[in-house]
Amino acid sequence: MTTFLQALASFVLALTTTASAGIQDTEKPQTTPAAPKAALVNAPLKVLPLKVQVVIGRFQGDKKVSSMPYSLTLNGAPPNNHSSIRMGAKIPVVMMMMTNVPKDAPAGGPVQYQDVGTNIDCTATALDDGRFMLTVSVEDTSVYPDDQGAAKGNPSFRSFRVADTMTLRNGETTQFTAATDKVSGEQTRVDVTLTVVK
Repeated sequence: MTTFLQALASFVLALTTTASAGIQDTEKPQTTPAAPKAALVNAPLKVLPLKVQVVIGRFQGDKKVSSMPYSLTLNGAPPNNHSSIRMGAKIPVVMMMMTNVPKDAPAGGPVQYQDVGTNIDCTATALDDGRFMLTVSVEDTSVYPDDQGAAKGNPSFRSFRVADTMTLRNGETTQFTAATDKVSGEQTRVDVTLTVVK
């Protein structure tokens, strides 16, 4: 009986020792090697200053009727490779004429304002061979002259909108687009010139 109790005591002591060791191992703080701190490197911005000239010309046959140049400056690489121009005015348009009113009544009716002017957007991207890819959009709205308007006494508006992509080198000019107005017969031509600013 004594031998059995001694064996049982030895077994219980062995279990207790193993359990204590396991608890102590789990209570030890887990140490992991410190990760190296990543070096913060600010890459320098690529500066490629460009000037883009957009000329909107109107022609009646071979005769130049008008020429409107616009210049935009931008960078040839992100993040500053976009430029915009917004130039215009608001023209009042009487929406409804009043009839059978007394002579001393105020003339006219409700007025709505129509935007006229020119909006140009340009984005440039430098290519590996020294050329630049330009994405240009042009929106131009204007008032027809009185002798060309469809409705006499009320202003008539014409609009022109185009967007395209082209590839140019320093100093090159290309005709961006050409289109003919169905009412006036005028042809609108848009020329784009790229210059790298030294």
